[in-house]
Amino acid sequence: MSTEQRTSSNTPFKPLWLLIAIIVLVGILLLPTPADLPEAGHRALAILGFAVVLWMTEAVSYPVSAALLIGLISLIIGLGPSIEDPSQIMESKKALKWALEGFSSSAVALVAGALFLAAAMQVTDLHRRIALLILSRVGSKTNRIVIGAILVSIVLAFFVPSATARAGAVVPILLGMVTAFGLSKNSRLAALLVITAVQAISIWNVGIKTAAAQNMVALDLISKTMNVSFTWSEWFMYAAPWSILMSIILYFVMMKTLPPEAHEITNGQEMVRQQLQEMGPLKNTEIRLIIVSLLLLFFWSTEGILHDLDTSTTTLTAIAILLTPGIGVFSWKEAEEKIPWGTIIMFAVGISMGGILLKTQAAAWLANGFFNLFGLNAMPILSVIAIITLFNILIHLGFASATSLASVLIPIVIAIVGALEHEGLNTPGMVLLQQFVISFGFILPINAPQNMLAYGTGSFTVKQFVRTGIPLTIIAYLMILLFSSTYWKWVGLI
Repeated sequence: MSTEQRTSSNTPFKPLWLLIAIIVLVGILLLPTPADLPEAGHRALAILGFAVVLWMTEAVSYPVSAALLIGLISLIIGLGPSIEDPSQIMESKKALKWALEGFSSSAVALVAGALFLAAAMQVTDLHRRIALLILSRVGSKTNRIVIGAILVSIVLAFFVPSATARAGAVVPILLGMVTAFGLSKNSRLAALLVITAVQAISIWNVGIKTAAAQNMVALDLISKTMNVSFTWSEWFMYAAPWSILMSIILYFVMMKTLPPEAHEITNGQEMVRQQLQEMGPLKNTEIRLIIVSLLLLFFWSTEGILHDLDTSTTTLTAIAILLTPGIGVFSWKEAEEKIPWGTIIMFAVGISMGGILLKTQAAAWLANGFFNLFGLNAMPILSVIAIITLFNILIHLGFASATSLASVLIPIVIAIVGALEHEGLNTPGMVLLQQFVISFGFILPINAPQNMLAYGTGSFTVKQFVRTGIPLTIIAYLMILLFSSTYWKWVGLI
């Protein structure tokens, strides 16, 4: 998933930023509690400030930040007054239960299952075979290889629910094609192909519910606070048309902003065919994984239509089959080595943090401030969408994790749209729309783990990424407004 975090071994400790986070925490705690905010909400905002500094600066690794947050929630909120009866202490036991609630979420089970599925793809190398097969069909002209990179990202999004794993499959192949042509890995052609691939991955994190972990944060919070759920097929109906059009736009933006040195890679197709030959025929494990993946996609897409099995249940059942000796495709030991366990911890605590912002009324208090600042109720709904979406895009510039951004922003969005008085407004749909925007990671390499994986190859500069990302973000923003005024209104999303 797109929120797969870098481990503590390659996330350097930044003591200055940790100190600043502590200062923010203490500073907010020392401020007087607003009259319209419970003391628990005040303390939750202090912890939120601490978390935002950690997440934006990566002062410590994401799993470490999750452990710190569990401790802070238990102590600071637990030793404060109860929301129901401010004369009584809440007790750390109750606050700890809040801090750990995310671990019991079915969304976390889905994320864990998806990471196992991504690991199965890596162990069998099936995702690489799919990428090579698609690239072998597109031809040797540069523009067609760009199209192939986009198609690979789209196809893998259906079967590999990890943006980082998808990038890890396709980027080395694209760089191999560049090398086959005799160009260096920091050539303009390399930059064009690699950036295209990771931008397409971000676009399809929007289009497919199971493509990104941050989607589960929003869905879990919507389900708990609004008692509404979105099936895989409903999500696809809402988001896929936007992603399809953005994929077409991506092609033209990339060819315009990063035109390649050459129009054809004469040896590229030979290299792809050679790699396919080296892989040999389909292995039994690959065949079994294909069957399970296709069945899983069928159950995802027919949820609520042909059956009532939710996405988490079908995914975990598929993983159980894939791990079963004799009929599975990998062992627990093989899976264990490839699962970023810290991602699951971070994801669960992120869900807990979002729930705490809602329970303590901190999210509603922030939403009221947003209302007073912009006077949203007096505005047409399209203007409301325009303002919240722009804020969402701007704040994303400071976040390397879409999961952490969703944990912070989605509870506030839920409170904002819940207070809107526009007649007939689909408030869960409005929240879902902003979750689409949270997957925008187009401007900076640090805005998404798949971007950082690609950036680590040295195939492009930050300047090149920004040159493609700014026009993509502007167009994506305008497309959000266009769909909000047309398609999403017609299908009842807003």
